[in-house]
Amino acid sequence: MMNKAEALALLKEYNKEEFHLAHGQTVSACMEYFANKLGYADEAEYWAVVGLLHDIDFEMWPEEHCVKCVELLEKAGFDEKFIHAVTSHGWGMTDSKAQPELEMEKVLFAIDELTGLIGAAALMRPSKSCADMELKSLKKKYKDKKFAAGCSREVIAQGAEQLGWELDKLLEETLEAMKAIEG
Repeated sequence: MMNKAEALALLKEYNKEEFHLAHGQTVSACMEYFANKLGYADEAEYWAVVGLLHDIDFEMWPEEHCVKCVELLEKAGFDEKFIHAVTSHGWGMTDSKAQPELEMEKVLFAIDELTGLIGAAALMRPSKSCADMELKSLKKKYKDKKFAAGCSREVIAQGAEQLGWELDKLLEETLEAMKAIEG
């Protein structure tokens, strides 16, 4: 099992754009936050590495997203369980056949798009931060389909449903995770 520093080095082999690197690190930190919050503290680094590498193939092979990564992750020595976790976040959106099954996979599926939306909303704030963002403000941005239009509301809602959470709970918990990252 790679640690976060080794995983970041691997991510940087296939990703050069600051946006993709930052997104991987944000999702990683949120995954670690959720692992601790949901009672998986002993697996927190594993969750973080899954989050960090979830888009390893996106920058260089966007048409093969969640497919090309199988080869890349196998080459790096990851097992089938880890690869399933990574590829499951693309279920229904890519050619990946891996459906989120474990709670960790469902969290990744649910927060991937949502972290992008929260990040975009933070950039619109005078503080350029989500630290002072309230749930009410996030919900307003979420409902505005033109805002961060590339972030699929359908996928976010589907992720909440897979977790058995109300949408508001997913929005609030992910916002809190991102606030914790900044804090």
